[in-house]
Amino acid sequence: MYDVVLLTLGSERDAPGGCGNGGACCGGATGADTDPTSQTTAGQADTAPTTAGHTDTGRTDAEQCATERPRVPVLACADALNARGARVETVTARSDAEIDAVLARFDGPARPDGLTWPDPDSKTRLVVATASDGQLRAVLRRLVRRYAPAPSRRPADLPANRTLPDLPPVAVLPLDPARGDTHRDLAAQLGLPRDPAAVAAAVLDGTPRRLDLLRNDGGSVTLDGALLGAADDAGRPLHWRARVEVDDAILTDGAEPLLACAVGNAGGYATLDDVTLLTAPDPADGKVEVAVAVPVVVRSAWGRKRVRLEVRRARGRAVSVLPREGKVPYLDDGVEGELTRKRSWWIEPGAWAVWSI
Repeated sequence: MYDVVLLTLGSERDAPGGCGNGGACCGGATGADTDPTSQTTAGQADTAPTTAGHTDTGRTDAEQCATERPRVPVLACADALNARGARVETVTARSDAEIDAVLARFDGPARPDGLTWPDPDSKTRLVVATASDGQLRAVLRRLVRRYAPAPSRRPADLPANRTLPDLPPVAVLPLDPARGDTHRDLAAQLGLPRDPAAVAAAVLDGTPRRLDLLRNDGGSVTLDGALLGAADDAGRPLHWRARVEVDDAILTDGAEPLLACAVGNAGGYATLDDVTLLTAPDPADGKVEVAVAVPVVVRSAWGRKRVRLEVRRARGRAVSVLPREGKVPYLDDGVEGELTRKRSWWIEPGAWAVWSI
């Protein structure tokens, strides 16, 4: 029978030095992601103030993904696992180091090249209890941090289209079942079970469903997608400029104003109000879909001006966004930030997996 770890992420209020104090266990990349002792060297993350007046570090994510509610679904899932004979351990991680201690259980045997590699035959299974997609992303970011080799140490057995091995599958336990109806979080988009007993069944009886992962040069990852742009206090979208490229296609060169840009692995940012940005985002097709919304002034036959919204789309392996002026607010897997310099995302086909039936 399996050993199952039920992992919940705590907030920075639970323990000094935890989330938001260098550990960033609940969200975006920080200096901890540039630790030279790890296998890979990540880029520095943006640390400009966000629209909420915070910085795009673990503090913002911790405040958004803190789980202070009673964890009834966790207890119910543990009971269902125990009833099936699984050995269950519940862990609340309040720092990256505590997440890493859980993930170390998935390390494989020592390799001749000295790389830390996941065990493909592990008898331990991981359930991540999530109050937000940002929490799930936090765990996946630490998995990438643990197992992605530096470019100079790339092994021969790594797939040619990837920079990291197959990551250990995770089960997702949503802590707020109502969000499946009121908000299309990633679990809802993927059709994953939300009932604790059904999650337990997926862990013990299911198979890994492999999904694409977006890595970025800010040192983090994206599971669902990112939406760039902002609105004023009245809800009117603000214009901004950036050069947006998808592989060799240029969606905009930065000379014209934009209202929004969506970078989609899944469909969380497929629409904006009544505007369809992404038409067919698929988290398992090896492609990232990108769209920009551009206001275009046209004249009628009578010479009157009107503005129509033009949506340009492209699909590819990589995307870059280079702001032309100021700061561009964004949401990435629900986590707020501000882009102040070029940011690139690239797809890692089938790099992560969820337990599903």
